[in-house]
Amino acid sequence: MIARMLFATGYEEVEALTVVDLLRRAGIDCRMVSVYDEDYAVGSHNITIKMDEKISEIGGDADAVILPGGMPGVTNLIASDKVKEIVTGQYNSGKLVAAVCAAPTALGSFGILKDKKATCYPGMEGQLNSREFLTDPVVTDGNVVTSRGMGTSIEFGLKIVELLKDKDTADDLAVKIVYR
Repeated sequence: MIARMLFATGYEEVEALTVVDLLRRAGIDCRMVSVYDEDYAVGSHNITIKMDEKISEIGGDADAVILPGGMPGVTNLIASDKVKEIVTGQYNSGKLVAAVCAAPTALGSFGILKDKKATCYPGMEGQLNSREFLTDPVVTDGNVVTSRGMGTSIEFGLKIVELLKDKDTADDLAVKIVYR
C-alpha cells in the first residue's frame, strides 16, 4: 500500500507530518514528494524536511494522494500542472484523494469537488467549489476526504488509515497514540 503526500514550498508542517507519521505507524508506505523535484521542502514555519521522492519520479501507483494545507503551499500546489495531473488522474481512477485545511481549495480548483460534500479551513469556503460545504472536522464523499485544519489532522490521518486499511487498524492506532 502506497500513499504520497505532495509537498510544495509553504506547506503546513503539522498537517503534513502528522498524516505521514500516522500512515507509517499503520504500516502504509507514505512517501513525501517534492513538487519541485528538489531534495528538501520548506514549510510555512521555515521547517525543512528531506523528501523521499521527486514528482518527476512518480507514477500512478499510489493508493492515496494527500495534499497538506499551509500558505503559500496550497497556492503553489494549485499552480503546478503536474500536481493537477496527478491529483485528477488519481481521482478519475477511483483512488483516494485527500486534502486538509486550505488544500481542499486545490481539489476545488481542479474540478474534483463540484459534485462532492467537503470541508476546508474556515473562511475559504468560497474557493471550495463543492456541491455542499460542511463544518465537520473530516468529510468523506466517495474517494475524496477533506478536513478543516491543523487541529483536525489526527482525525484526518486516522480516516485515511481506515480507508486504506480498515477501521480496526485506525481505532487501534488511535488508542496507541492516546487519541481516544
